[in-house]
Amino acid sequence: MKHFSLLFLSSLLTYQLVTAFPSHASLAGLSARELEEIIPSLERRVIKPPPGPLTNTSAILVNDHLHPWKPAGKDDIRGPCPGLNTLASHGWLPRNGIASPSQIITAVQEGFNMGNDLALIVTYVAHLLDGNLVTDLLSIGGKTPKTGPNPPAPAIVGGLDTHGVFEGDTSMTRSDAFFGDNHSFNETLFDQFVDFSNKFGGGFYNLTVAQELRFQRIQQSIATNPQFSFTFPRYFTAFAESVFPLTFFTDGRHESPLQLDMTVARGFFQDSRMPADFFRSNVSWTLEKIGPGVGAVFSAHPIPPGGNVNNTVNTYTPDPNAANFSNLCKLYTDFVNVTVRGLYSDAKGVLLEALNKNLDFLFDAIKGQGSCVQVPPFV
Repeated sequence: MKHFSLLFLSSLLTYQLVTAFPSHASLAGLSARELEEIIPSLERRVIKPPPGPLTNTSAILVNDHLHPWKPAGKDDIRGPCPGLNTLASHGWLPRNGIASPSQIITAVQEGFNMGNDLALIVTYVAHLLDGNLVTDLLSIGGKTPKTGPNPPAPAIVGGLDTHGVFEGDTSMTRSDAFFGDNHSFNETLFDQFVDFSNKFGGGFYNLTVAQELRFQRIQQSIATNPQFSFTFPRYFTAFAESVFPLTFFTDGRHESPLQLDMTVARGFFQDSRMPADFFRSNVSWTLEKIGPGVGAVFSAHPIPPGGNVNNTVNTYTPDPNAANFSNLCKLYTDFVNVTVRGLYSDAKGVLLEALNKNLDFLFDAIKGQGSCVQVPPFV
């Protein structure tokens, strides 16, 4: 009877895990047993090639009657990226915050005029780490609670809130995960954003402000976050996100140099809302176009990848083995061979097939950036 009870309890917990597993929750890092239990319960979607570049890359009205702003509903998901939050709140993405990679690529291109190669890289890196490769869905937010017995089962990790993969420390308007909430708008950090814009940009956020604020936030995380980590992929996205407000939140009818008004900035960062009569950028921001801005932010106060050690503040130590801006190919190979391989060591069947397809889509964007060689498919 005792063995029967244990078997029954184990079966019940397994049933609860499978039935509670959302279609957008990430499969990365799950054990072989968990994958065997969960994958048969998922609705497998045919993975189609991602959309190509826009044919019309001019500035066009994007806060239009087809894409009115609506506040997020109680079950809608929002996360650490103000750009994706805004696209969801305007209906360029599904308003519930759950989308396929192709929907995200389409939305960032049509809504913000992000270049196709940049859109492919950021989307497939995020999807491989935080998305569900079998259902082809990704949450732009965070963890999804699991139903289960008391005490409540731990949340299922999935979506862009997942710390240490795509989301990371030293955000301009979100706290480090060490302090709790890593996705909600932080008024204190935005006040700093405004202060630096007044001090270095004459009341506007511009490239000079981006250089100084990025350095300030890194120094703050070093001094206050004992678990501060600043390696791939966060090392790269942190410098890129310093430039994104200029390229994607500035009205496309404005001439260079790009600068962002504080009222408009608050609308995007806090309310996930485009200003009235907002036109997307008049430039398709490819890797080639956005690279000089990212490089300018980095070179103003260069710092190698690394992090605090021994769970102690002010112990920033460079990681000599981490990929940096000097070698994009190493960034790609380390991501595939170390990060992805470690998260999907037990992939097989439909998951393995989907994994290799998504890695192919990622390399399609990387291969135009030099002499990178594709990592062979996983087996």
